[in-house]
Amino acid sequence: MNANHLSNRELAESLFIVNRHAKTAPEPKHLYDIKKHTIDKLLKENRAKKVGLHFSDHPKFSQQHSTLLIEIGGFYFHIPANKEDFQELEHLGKVDQSYRNPKPKLSLSRAKRNLYHYLNWKPPKKQVHAFQTTAQPSMLGQPTRAPWNQRQRKRP
Repeated sequence: MNANHLSNRELAESLFIVNRHAKTAPEPKHLYDIKKHTIDKLLKENRAKKVGLHFSDHPKFSQQHSTLLIEIGGFYFHIPANKEDFQELEHLGKVDQSYRNPKPKLSLSRAKRNLYHYLNWKPPKKQVHAFQTTAQPSMLGQPTRAPWNQRQRKRP
């Protein structure tokens, strides 16, 4: 399947899922990288549209800043704005909290697979976390063999 066969709507749904998971992930950097690269590529291909600027709901270091609002296939996303965006785009003020993107029914693994395909990336190799390499099999349900819990046999 060619990357261009993914519709803007399919890419937007995949971006939505990746972005939603990134907001709660313990290590979201990779998910945000996928989002950034996908949006950058869509903008270059004129498949995404810069709508305007919004004040961020999450000020940095107690300083108000603005984010760039992007529209892709009926979905809206925020990314960091650059200097050119401030010169070229209208500032829309506060984010409209009453608007919500539609909720797609898509798994995170499928969403990532779609975006990797579109970006022509290979999925990263599975990482083994430290706790996985040192974990011991469970002894639940096994008879206890600790020396302090064994009966002493009487010898004849």
